[in-house]
Amino acid sequence: MATTSDLSRGAFIRFNGELVQVLEYEHRTPGNLRAFYQVKMRNVRTGKLAENRFRAGEALEFVRVETKEYQFLYKEGESYVLMDNETYDQVYVDGVVFGEGVNFLKEGMTVTVSFDDKSNPIMAEIPSFVELEVTYTEPGLQGDTATKTLKPATLETGAVIKVPLFVNMGEKIRVDTRTSEYMERVK
Repeated sequence: MATTSDLSRGAFIRFNGELVQVLEYEHRTPGNLRAFYQVKMRNVRTGKLAENRFRAGEALEFVRVETKEYQFLYKEGESYVLMDNETYDQVYVDGVVFGEGVNFLKEGMTVTVSFDDKSNPIMAEIPSFVELEVTYTEPGLQGDTATKTLKPATLETGAVIKVPLFVNMGEKIRVDTRTSEYMERVK
């Protein structure tokens, strides 16, 4: 088993029976007391943050996580069917694994999926910025570009986001999938 001296940012460990990712860690030696590691972690399944102190030299169970790129094919029920670009094998991934980014998932898009040591999908990420077409929005008026007023717009994936008044139906826009915000129009 590995010890606390092997900790690194981004490492996956099993803590209290749950898979967690190390976000931050700091080695401290306060005065004449024993050294310890203060570790901030995120639970992979629930997304909750946790902090814990580990004694220096304490044994930890590190989990090997494999990351691979897949192409999104289609949605089947609550699962999303992905294809391995090298072997053409298909994998079914639950929509919960994608988080909020699932609203911007478009057929043919390349996604990154992380698997734990038992080949279970634990995390899936879509690109940070995607280009999508506006399928419905109220028409904008001439000269509505001066203010920062926003209006709702439905995208080709079904997601609804706020866009400036000058964006019209049929235009392609760039969206930040982490914050669900409009970035710019695409020519």
